[in-house]
Amino acid sequence: MVTLLPGRPGRLADVPSFDRGIGGAESNVACGLAAAGFAVRWVSRVGADGFGDHLVETIGGYGVDVSAVGRDPSRPTGVYFRTAGERGSDGHEVAYYRAGSAASAMSVADVDLSVVRAGRVLHLSGITAALSSECLELVRELLTPAPGRPLVSFDVNHRAGLWRDAGADGPRVLLELARGADIVFVGEDEAEEAWGVTGGPSAIRAELPEPGVLVVKQGGEGATAFVSAAAERGLVAPRGGAAHRRGPAPPGRFQPPTVGTPPSGTFAPALAVDVVASTGAGDAFAAGFLAATLRYLPLRDRLRHGHLWAAAVLTAPGDLAPPPARAHADRLVALGDDGWGRLRLGPGWTQAETASEEVRTP
Repeated sequence: MVTLLPGRPGRLADVPSFDRGIGGAESNVACGLAAAGFAVRWVSRVGADGFGDHLVETIGGYGVDVSAVGRDPSRPTGVYFRTAGERGSDGHEVAYYRAGSAASAMSVADVDLSVVRAGRVLHLSGITAALSSECLELVRELLTPAPGRPLVSFDVNHRAGLWRDAGADGPRVLLELARGADIVFVGEDEAEEAWGVTGGPSAIRAELPEPGVLVVKQGGEGATAFVSAAAERGLVAPRGGAAHRRGPAPPGRFQPPTVGTPPSGTFAPALAVDVVASTGAGDAFAAGFLAATLRYLPLRDRLRHGHLWAAAVLTAPGDLAPPPARAHADRLVALGDDGWGRLRLGPGWTQAETASEEVRTP
């Protein structure tokens, strides 16, 4: 979607002007990974209009392959407005204008499934599933076990308002979809709101035992990741695909390392961050975790990379921000627990070149 960001704080009724940006969970992840040097393709549909041109050109400008983005001559590009307040805060408003949009009309019939499945990892979101019955059918198809299915990453992204508009039982559908994925991201607050699950990450894992990797985001506290026994043995078996042992990976296949996750999960605390805006931080976390996963890093390091990529967005306005350079992030990830706990990141930290510039310690 095109995002219209307010020129100043206030109610939507009072804000006189907006700045144009881009938004969308999957496209945010794509832009982050492409900016970090990964080969990424974004598959979607936009209108044959100026906003569609803007999305394709801007996302392509991050280095994302946009050749599989369809243009719909009869439906517009989706748009949404939001206030400057943080999601969930008093007075926060979001106005979506995406009913009947080009993206909401995506279906199994008009998307080239072979192109979607061509990558090593396929990232999906519960937001797309909520857009229409056709979109839900498409997401279900992509999660169906089949030979050659790539490793599927799924961000629950529960948005109650979207599901009410769709007239569907969103919580039930999201749980069904998450159970079919290989890597799942879900917030602790989302799990309680959608499924009534309380009791922390272990309780959420009990509700979602199927995914090979489950990442439970715990807000400012941190994140906990669980890995299945198969993944602990160095195996990965995308649903319907063949399992591969650790070692040199055949071209195009993905294999995580042995990580030895305890039953309680692996926890990585979040960083102290001088927050500018929080929108897009969850997508940046997912991108950072996936980037580290594709590099076969240990589970704790994947979580820390997720926190660092989220911190890059948290310390910048808008939904997107350049992720930290790989060498820079690796140095911070390698810190001991005490050093990690003393980090405090503020605006511009991703451009810092020395340790004294990149962090402030309390």
